[in-house]
This record gives sequence, structure tokens and C-alpha cells, in this order.
Amino acid sequence: MTLQTNVDAVTTVPPPLSVGNVLWRFGPMIYGPTLLFSLGEGAVIPLIPVIAAQLGAGVALAALVSSALVVGQLCGNLPAGWAVARVGERVTMAVGGSAAIAAAIGLIAAPNLATLTIAVFVLGFCAAVFGLARHSFMTTRIPLSFRARALSLLGGSFRLGVFIGPFVAAALLAIFGDAHAAIWFALVCLIGVVLLVVLGPDPEHDAAAALARTQPSPELDEDTGEAVTGPVRVNEARIGVFRTMWRHRQVLARLGVAAALLSSVRSARQVVLPLWGVSIGLDAQTIALVVGISGALDFALFYASGQVMDRFGRLWAALPAMLLMGAGFLALAFTHDHAEAAMWFALFAAVLGVGNGMSSGILMTLGADLAPQADPAAFLGSWRTLTDAGGAAAPLLVSAITALVSLSLATGVMGLVGVVGAFAFLRWIPRYIPRR
Repeated sequence: MTLQTNVDAVTTVPPPLSVGNVLWRFGPMIYGPTLLFSLGEGAVIPLIPVIAAQLGAGVALAALVSSALVVGQLCGNLPAGWAVARVGERVTMAVGGSAAIAAAIGLIAAPNLATLTIAVFVLGFCAAVFGLARHSFMTTRIPLSFRARALSLLGGSFRLGVFIGPFVAAALLAIFGDAHAAIWFALVCLIGVVLLVVLGPDPEHDAAAALARTQPSPELDEDTGEAVTGPVRVNEARIGVFRTMWRHRQVLARLGVAAALLSSVRSARQVVLPLWGVSIGLDAQTIALVVGISGALDFALFYASGQVMDRFGRLWAALPAMLLMGAGFLALAFTHDHAEAAMWFALFAAVLGVGNGMSSGILMTLGADLAPQADPAAFLGSWRTLTDAGGAAAPLLVSAITALVSLSLATGVMGLVGVVGAFAFLRWIPRYIPRR
């Protein structure tokens, strides 16, 4: 009798887990910091041109101040990658959150445009910390069969913040009549980020252990013996980002450039829409509401994008998204002096939101697909540097064309960038990422 009891105890195994169950169970600590950070950032982004205008900036200079956000994100990628590789995700995010708190205080107290620009730059720098840390975690631990959906959930957590943030900003503007009220809200969100990262469970250990149970017997590559359907293993022998760029220069120069064009169209949307509202004479509350509606449509499609990519392939999400955003920018460019300019502004802001939602998670998914199994971190640093360079260049291009010619021409140029990017995806995705 005793022997039978012992045997039963030994052979008892825990119930099987699915990736979806693990992500749901550990969701607050995996996606929570990104959600809180994006919520504060989403409340601030539409009001940066407004605050810049209050400090004396014209339309072109306000665009330049807004562009500091994506420039900071570009500059933050390499240091963030170095930090995540050496001190871990948790410490890096805690330091980044603390720096973001300082940036929010700088936004509130900025006495001039120079201080405001520095604060916006630091906020973008800290956004790179959160983006790279979570991208590395997902790439190394999520099975291929669920990868796009998991990364789309990550993109959706960012989109949820961008969706809710402008509505919160509009409500605070209606109550207090001061754009700085939204900055105070962002400051509270960032404090919540740091507390969650420091005091909450560590996903690098707890969630990783649970995810490992979802793939007990990974499918192995016949030549290398490495897992091809399970989580990616990180090689301890890392090479530099610039050597990785050279080693993978062909795919980066082709599919990477296409991804950079998508990133540029996305970041142009964040700058063009608030500037367009200011240019046609709308008040700050209306601009925040229109941007918020665009973010709502963006957010509504985030998981559908992951489903499409996992079931039908990456091209079926990337190509329609680029074509829709390119067409939206091109059409908006012809409505600035129209009698119903405000109506067209709201309509095409919605079109751009739908296009952006259809591409949710595509850049992270493509990067994870292309990353070498043995050493993904260095490639992801290269990939994110390239895509963020496209995102950083777009606001600068919009600012330069607006200063030299007009905002309408700058908007049309971004539409052409979207069309070119669509054809680039059509050419290179089937070559480098065949259907699996």
C-alpha cells in the first residue's frame, strides 16, 4: 500500500501549459510596464507641439521639438542593448523609468524650447529601454508558432496606452485648461512603472520557467541540433552590433530598409497629425480627441495583426498596412485648404489609425524571425537601430519640408514613402521569410 502511494507521488506531473495561458498568467509583469509607460507617453505626444507653440515655436520648429522623441529612441537603442545584456532587463527598466520621471519633471518645468527639447529627447531614450528589453525577452522565449501573436500583444499594450492617453489628456485639458496637467498624469504613470518593475515578480525568471514547460520537446534542426520551434537560446559569446550589421548587411539593406520605411511612416503619423490640427486652426482639446480616435482604431486591430501573421504569413499584414497608410497620407495632403479641412483631418486620421493597427507587432516579429538562433541579441540591436533610424528621420524630413515648402508637401512625401515601402515588402519578405 505504501509502495503504491509512493509510485503515484512520483509519477504525478503538473498540468500542461499553453503559451497563451502563460502569457495571461504573467501578463501584468510582462506587459504592465510597457502599458503604463505608453499611457503616460500617449498623453504627452499630442501636446508636445502645443507646449512648444506656447514657448514661442512656429509650426516647423514645433515639428523639430517633437522629432526629439524618436531621435532619443534611436540614440537609446545601443546603450539599452548593452545594459540589458549585462545587468538584465529588470535593472535596466528601473533605471530607464527613473530617468523618464526626470524627463517628465523637465517637461513640466521647461522655461524654454531648449529645455523642452532635451526633456523630450530623454523620454524617447527611455522608451528605447522598454522596447528593447521586452523585445529581447519575447524573442528568446516565445515559440515560433505563437511569436507574432505574443509580439502583437506587446504592440497592443503600447497601442492601448496611446489610445487612452490622448483621451485622458483631452479630459485634463477640459478640466484644468492647461496642457501641463497631462504631463503630471504622465509623471504618475512613470512612477507606477518603476514601482511595478522594482516590486513585482521578475519575468526573466518566473515567466521564463513557465514558458519552458510549454515546449518540453522542441523540434530540432537536423544539421545544427538547435530548437526551431521553441524559444531561442542566447549565446553567451556575443559579437558587437556593428560586426553583426556587416555580417547581415544584405538582409538589413533590403528587408531592413523596408522595415525602416514602415517605421518612418509610423513616426510621421505621430508628428503630422498634431501639426496638421494646429495648422488648420483646431484647439488642443480637439486635436487630442482626433488623435485619440485614431489610436482607438489602431488599438482595435492589434491582435488581429498577430493572428494574420501567424496563420497566413508576415506579408499579409505588412503589405496592406503600408498601402493604406501611404494612401492616407497622400489623400490628406490635398485637404489643407479645403472648406471641410477639419472633417477630412478626422477621416484620414482614422484611416492612418487602421493602417497602423494592421501592422501591429510586424517590426518586432520580422526582427525575431530574422535573428540568428545562436545569438539573437546583437542582430536585434542592429535591426532596432535601423528601424528606429527610419522613425527618427521621418519627423526631421517633415520639419525640413514644412520649413522650406509646406506641411501639405511633407505629408505627401510621407505618402510616397509608404507606397515605396509596400513594394519593398512585396519583394523581400517572400525571399527572406518564406511561409512556415
